[in-house]
Amino acid sequence: MSDDRQNTDKAPSDSRQSLADLAALTQAPPPAAPEPEADAPAAEDAAPAAPAEDEAPPAPPQGIQAVLREQQLDKQGRAYATGRRKDAVARVWLKPGNGKIVVNGRDQEVYFARPTLRLVINQVFDVAERRESYDVVCTVKGGGLSGQAGAVRHGISQALARYEPSLRVAVKQAGFLTRDPRVVERKKYGRAKARKSFQFSKR
Repeated sequence: MSDDRQNTDKAPSDSRQSLADLAALTQAPPPAAPEPEADAPAAEDAAPAAPAEDEAPPAPPQGIQAVLREQQLDKQGRAYATGRRKDAVARVWLKPGNGKIVVNGRDQEVYFARPTLRLVINQVFDVAERRESYDVVCTVKGGGLSGQAGAVRHGISQALARYEPSLRVAVKQAGFLTRDPRVVERKKYGRAKARKSFQFSKR
């Protein structure tokens, strides 16, 4: 019995000593922590240097955007393009000249008698500031006069951008290089036209 009591008396003292040792061990490391902090600024100084090198390469794409397209001419030194609007298709040849426009073998004042149609054709030269600088010869077929005028304008825009690639941006921003997709809506069965209905009598 006396031995057991001695053992029980020693047990609390051992546990207390072990806890004291753990506390001492846990309290000892904190003084060593400031050493990594001293190294951290050096690492941070080294880190920004790498992104600076990575940010340098994106400069070349700006130079690539400035590259112009090549001039596209035929054997006679003319720029050729095809223009479309509604059902009309125009084939256009453009070359330097005095601003003469010939449509289907006739002068534009004869073929397009309405001034508004001639205004549509010359819009491209006004935007590009090339009025009376080029001669145009074109053939157009299909559709009416309004659609044909739009087709000729589209063809002149394409041909001018091929003869002078530097004017492509100005012509494109004006919307003349884009083919107008609007066409006549098809007729529906049971109706007089695309949407017009026949007269309805209730009685």
